[in-house]
Amino acid sequence: MDFSSFLLMRHEIILLAITLLLLVAEVSIANNKKNSIVHLAIFLFGIHTIVGFLKMDYGDLFGGMFHTNELIKFFKSVLNIGVLILLLQSGDWIEEKILHQQRGTEFFMLLFSSLLGMYFMISAGDFLMFYLGLELSTLPVAALAAYDITKRISSESGIKLILSAALASGVSLFGISILYATTGSIYFIEISEIITSNNLTILGFVLFFAGLGFKISLVPFHFWTADVYEGAPISIAAYLSVISKGAAVFILMILLFTVLKPLMAIWENIIYVIAIITMFIGNLFALRQQNMKRFLAFSSIAQAGFILLGMITGNQLGIATVVYFVLIYVFSNLAAFGVVQAISLQTGKENMKDYEGLYRTNPNLSLVMMLALFSLAGIPPVAGFFGKFFLFTAAASKGYYLLVFLAVVNVTISLYYYLLVVRAMFLRKNENAIPYFKSKIYMKLGLLITAVGILVIGLYSPLYNYIHELSKSFLN
Repeated sequence: MDFSSFLLMRHEIILLAITLLLLVAEVSIANNKKNSIVHLAIFLFGIHTIVGFLKMDYGDLFGGMFHTNELIKFFKSVLNIGVLILLLQSGDWIEEKILHQQRGTEFFMLLFSSLLGMYFMISAGDFLMFYLGLELSTLPVAALAAYDITKRISSESGIKLILSAALASGVSLFGISILYATTGSIYFIEISEIITSNNLTILGFVLFFAGLGFKISLVPFHFWTADVYEGAPISIAAYLSVISKGAAVFILMILLFTVLKPLMAIWENIIYVIAIITMFIGNLFALRQQNMKRFLAFSSIAQAGFILLGMITGNQLGIATVVYFVLIYVFSNLAAFGVVQAISLQTGKENMKDYEGLYRTNPNLSLVMMLALFSLAGIPPVAGFFGKFFLFTAAASKGYYLLVFLAVVNVTISLYYYLLVVRAMFLRKNENAIPYFKSKIYMKLGLLITAVGILVIGLYSPLYNYIHELSKSFLN
């Protein structure tokens, strides 16, 4: 192994270098200039995001523990785009923390450490690397959930997340141990050749699936979601909803389609049932929510149910549709959370009733929120329509017509509660409506990127074709 081999870990090495550089900046810059670290972090991560798209070699490292290919590189870049948008939307909030509380720079250390764990998780070639990445991606986020130390609900959010994550991690590790006991290996390639469908193996799979189901917020592993989202800072709720969930969806899909493919007769039935109950529970509970963070929490649960329609196929079409949907979901959900954060930073208001008459005072924010909700609902011609269309097509191609019908029913339910917010913003009047305000440049740029993504991604068909071609690398 020479130095050039480590370039296979380009994403990981650059992100680690950025984290260390910010740590040096933290101890070097004077307290009255600490807010410059925010600009430095956004600039460096922007460069990292661009470099991530450059051409690179592919292969394995550390005896097969670390693996990368074109689809993995692309998905890491998708996560990078999401985190960059998140940093732009959070820049003003972090600057405020630095100026008023002399803290805030540790936000970047924890966030980038968590992202680094996700890199390792989705590049894992064995269960050891997978589990190390899973833990590294989870623990920093629990600290970030409790980041607002002046708010008791934020501390409660952090405690709930760390306790729930510890339980899920233990269950998942127990499942991995059983799979190791039945196959004698932790390497994915070897397991896929050895694994057989017996009772002990099925038990191991179910426990392993439960652990990842927690990170994706699948029913019945979703109970932590709404409470944690409500208590955590909005940017961290967005991170959990988009980046953390997206990484977990990707690695679960790859493991199901490759390592655990011999158990497909088992896991396709499990996914079928969980997809249905996740869609219904998420949508029905979203109907009654008034707090916007809880509203988006149950919305994200329902979206996880829709994602399972692509996973149940077990083929190239399934991989392409899931990755494409996650890409669209990144822009759609971050747009919605971005508007919520912009309003909360200026007014502290987070309830749906507070949004009444918003279009009359802040038309641009209302339009971005409308685009985001229409995309999440799957209304044409925005990107979310095409994402759901391809998911439904993938499920229908395998004959799951009842599942597709129930998904369409759930789209109708979701359309109702998404339109509740649109009605409040555009049709309702409120004497105490949120006053007009101007967001700062970072927030404006973050919302602009999400709005452009929602409008363009669905209409730019070569992107889906490109993802479909990349998906061959896992099945060949």
